[in-house]
Amino acid sequence: MNYKTFTKNKKNRSSLAEYKFVKREVDKDYDELTFLAAQICKFPIAQIGILGKKNLWFKSIYGAVLAEIPLKDSFFEEIIQNPGEVSVFLKKNAPEDFQKLEKHYQKDLEFYASIPLLSPKGEVIAIFSVLDTQARELSDSQKHSLKAIANQTLHLFEYRKQNNKLSQVQKKLKQKYHELEKFTSVVSHDIKSPLANIISLSELLKEENEGKLDAETSQYLQFLVESSYSLRNYVDGILGYYRSDHISEKDFENVDLEELLKKVSDLYQVSENIEITYPKNVTLHNVNKSALTQVFMNLVNNALKYNNKDTRRIHIEFRETGEFYFFEVNDNGNGISRENLEKIFNLFTTLDTTDRDGNPGSGIGLATVKKLVENMQGKIEVDSTPGIGSSFQFKIRRI
Repeated sequence: MNYKTFTKNKKNRSSLAEYKFVKREVDKDYDELTFLAAQICKFPIAQIGILGKKNLWFKSIYGAVLAEIPLKDSFFEEIIQNPGEVSVFLKKNAPEDFQKLEKHYQKDLEFYASIPLLSPKGEVIAIFSVLDTQARELSDSQKHSLKAIANQTLHLFEYRKQNNKLSQVQKKLKQKYHELEKFTSVVSHDIKSPLANIISLSELLKEENEGKLDAETSQYLQFLVESSYSLRNYVDGILGYYRSDHISEKDFENVDLEELLKKVSDLYQVSENIEITYPKNVTLHNVNKSALTQVFMNLVNNALKYNNKDTRRIHIEFRETGEFYFFEVNDNGNGISRENLEKIFNLFTTLDTTDRDGNPGSGIGLATVKKLVENMQGKIEVDSTPGIGSSFQFKIRRI
């Protein structure tokens, strides 16, 4: 196959396009490979040439200042007939071909050796070459070294190609996620507005007709109010779940744990029958304050809601290792049965239980907690005894 036939082959061109090579882009990784080839085998020039439509352009070149050469001047036809092997050319055997090379390199060249680099489909996409101003022979060890470096060049090609594909997939997924998030936000907003009217009108109707309605009608009205509040909490939970990714992208900072937990506790410690204790004099370094705050708010809120004791107690503990910060949120609440411990972190999973005010859960709060903890490179678990209380234990990676 000559270079004209090769460059017209659509399969070869499409295979090369998958790698998305960029001209004149400095890449240290490729430069290190040409440097190694030159040093190991003592060649003044080493290069990685990418097959263009008509030219062999250099992704990396050591020992020369050159952007590209025509394919017809690069021993191309002879090289691709020897896939996976080192092709060696001497000036004494091909003086006219070397004259073509010399006018590009502006050096008297006596030796040229190349290895075609093949894609997984077996198509030539590049050529790894070494040149010398002296006639020489390659030992078996030198040939093996050049093959090894050429293979590493191919591995780097494949790594970059797969990384590009992954980036494209991630970009598309992120776009789809933003579309879903926008849809969720719009739908939730459209639900919340009429829902607020339903709640207001239901409570107004209940208040203005107090004592005028029979027991059954009053009960139906109460169901309407409770269901409306439940739906509102559900919508708020969905919004919170999808916004948790934005929280996880916040900047990292040093955090006074006592100050953070005091602010969380102050939100809920509004009655005398609530006791919340937490560690003092602890500084967390380089953590996502927003995400950690949201985790504690959800866990504390959950512990207080599902607790029918006269005095509701929450005790938070902390310890650290070289890799992780560890936290425990212990309560004396209603507890969770063993068969439900794995389910509670699943999105939209409820346990057919109600909180101390008789409202059902949404199945979103603990799923959000799990998502936030995992985004902080951590893990969360729970131990619980029904009627005694629960202990939520989670860790986040120290960065």
